[in-house]
Amino acid sequence: MKALTVKNPWAWAIINAGKDIENRSWRTLYRGPLAIHAAASPRTDAQLPRGVPRPDPEDLVDAAILGVVDLIDVVERSKSKWFQGEFGWVLANPRRLSSPLPCKGRLGLWSLSTGQLRAVRNRLT
Repeated sequence: MKALTVKNPWAWAIINAGKDIENRSWRTLYRGPLAIHAAASPRTDAQLPRGVPRPDPEDLVDAAILGVVDLIDVVERSKSKWFQGEFGWVLANPRRLSSPLPCKGRLGLWSLSTGQLRAVRNRLT
């Protein structure tokens, strides 16, 4: 399974608030399950779209895998309130882990180790 490191509150929003687009400056050919890893440092200046409540700070977990989504497409245009271009990674079917899996993230798409994959599968709710 591939993973993507995303800064909070965006990682939280993907798993908990219906964020169906992850904005990137690059495309990927990968499609399939994607573990969402919250980066170690959050974006304190992040603006959520109108109508999306800001999470309580105690609900944000950093430096951990929060859940899994399906990456189903990459688009250059979208009517999603989350789309800001250049490329929108279309996400579907968010699944939260029963408890976050602490680990270090990486740049770009990265592969889970065998142990991480086993732990993610065991924690899917």
